[in-house]
Amino acid sequence: MLFRGSASSVSAERAAGTLVLRLSENFVHKHGYRPSPSETRSWERSIPVLTDALLDAGLGEVELLLEYQLPLTSRRADIVLAGVHPKTQEPSYVVVELKQWSAASPDDGAPALCWVDAYSTPRLNPIEQVRGYCDYLADFNGALAEHPQRIAGVAYLHNATEFGIRGLQDVGQDIRGRIFSGERRADLLEYLKTLLAPSSGARAADELLLGKNRPSKQLMTVAAQEVRAREQFVLLEEQRLAYEMVLRAVERSHQADRKEVVVVLGGPGTGKSVIALSLLGELYRQGRTALHATGSRSFTLTMRKVAGARKPAVQKLFKYFNDFIAAEKNALDVLICDEAHRIRETSSTRWTPAAYRTKRSQVDELIDAARVPVFLLDENQVVRPGELGTEAQVVKAAQDKGLDVHVVQLADQFRCGGSEAYVDWVNRLLGLTEGGPAAWEPDGLMDLLVADSPSALEEFLQARQAEKYEARITAGYCWRWSPEPKDGEPLPLDVVIDTWARPWNLRGDRSISGAPPAALWATDPAGFGQVGCVYTAQGFEYDWSGVIIGPDMVWRNDRWVVNRSLSKDNVFTKATTDAEVDRLIRHTYKVLLTRGVRGTVVYSADAETRAKLRELASAPFSGQANDTRTIDLSVNI
Repeated sequence: MLFRGSASSVSAERAAGTLVLRLSENFVHKHGYRPSPSETRSWERSIPVLTDALLDAGLGEVELLLEYQLPLTSRRADIVLAGVHPKTQEPSYVVVELKQWSAASPDDGAPALCWVDAYSTPRLNPIEQVRGYCDYLADFNGALAEHPQRIAGVAYLHNATEFGIRGLQDVGQDIRGRIFSGERRADLLEYLKTLLAPSSGARAADELLLGKNRPSKQLMTVAAQEVRAREQFVLLEEQRLAYEMVLRAVERSHQADRKEVVVVLGGPGTGKSVIALSLLGELYRQGRTALHATGSRSFTLTMRKVAGARKPAVQKLFKYFNDFIAAEKNALDVLICDEAHRIRETSSTRWTPAAYRTKRSQVDELIDAARVPVFLLDENQVVRPGELGTEAQVVKAAQDKGLDVHVVQLADQFRCGGSEAYVDWVNRLLGLTEGGPAAWEPDGLMDLLVADSPSALEEFLQARQAEKYEARITAGYCWRWSPEPKDGEPLPLDVVIDTWARPWNLRGDRSISGAPPAALWATDPAGFGQVGCVYTAQGFEYDWSGVIIGPDMVWRNDRWVVNRSLSKDNVFTKATTDAEVDRLIRHTYKVLLTRGVRGTVVYSADAETRAKLRELASAPFSGQANDTRTIDLSVNI
């Protein structure tokens, strides 16, 4: 949230000419960069329209939460109104989405999408946008979890006429999604008066802001319901846009008998896999032929186990990229390629039967397999040589076939507590974006701690486990990996740092000595006893992440130094250049450092690197489980 105040006080700030300045200053403090000109223009033009309406309705004491950040995500609602319901006298909240559009028309056959002259691609219908915000808040804010009836949603297109937005209502309206044009200002005022009384909303605003964030719906624990029954995830704005664009492409491909390709781009935690599962569930319910494919063995096996636990037929929906080497052309309606950055040059391996070996590129095979292939990818999560999935590669392959390509960019952050600042900190730390390493400034969304020893890191995470949070320890691939023992025998203690020693996660498909198989390490509670590697952690998330930076990447003087000779990852061969090894090891730590939802505890096995990390961290960390000097454990709970 960038600013809080009553409608009267916000109006006074605006009259004094200080409102936009205060919003901009708070934005810089929170995000580390200045708001865009378009954002400041929207504040200048739209906020006064709403405050004036509230004052005219006699609702000057209603509280406004401007640019309210939704729990566990970087997505912000324009304004949340907090007040008292005129009939029940209970807290009442209205999420308001303000649009400066003068006109918008629904997409033919897909009313959840709309077209606006200022944009070359479709936008999400504002009714669906604000409805999604309401649903999400009801799911994740403790003040609403037991009282979902307290929240309503309004989209106010104050520059638009009724004629200009005709058809948007076809998506359906309800308490959480209602639309008003500038011509219906009087109707908006009357509607708001049915939800908000002319009295102070300060206490209701306090209750919302103090409401504990409910734990994020873990991807794997709701997958079964998602695929077999009805959506369990709430898709917000860009996610919903991507979802609707795929469904629209499926409709067009059948109506026009023409293939289309959709590419969804987004960093870790932007919800790519949530979109993939939501699409698979919807297409499955529609009776479409659709499959989910990845290049990740852990992710695919986990999905088969969880989503198909009570219905084995569902397991068949989850495939690998190289399963389509001999697929019939356009045999599927949709192929959802999740983690498409793991696409390889070819599907052929030394184990591929000679009759099926081909020199065709894997991306061509995947495009050919379905009428609508969908690629969800993040180029900065490539961690192995030979992983080639990029936007440019997919777009070129599709265009070479004469196919239309639609690209959707996801920017909202859901992992790492929704903290854009933390993800930016990681990218700068590792040199993946410009600016160089920066001191971490706590933002109340994500916690960062630096441990002085691996035992301190482990003890802290054990305490979080005792509080019913999920926690895992991961490390760079810098220690040898012994053969797995017979069941009943202890796991070899391969990851050794001074007197601290722990086993790697298992590599095989079966449980041994109480440890879960590799594919379930990130989701099985028994996984805490082993150290995970990037291949078992990628694609998953847990509440608390402990990351051990190994000697393959150390800080020397003013830069990172990557030493390939200290990496034990056998995917690096003589053909892998030093530059590529450097890039992939940095990507590896990017993945490991962005698995946590609530916090990350990091330790380096190198003393100089630990000193640099302590310099960048905002507070010392003793490592004791009861060290409350470094972290308020009520944050984000």
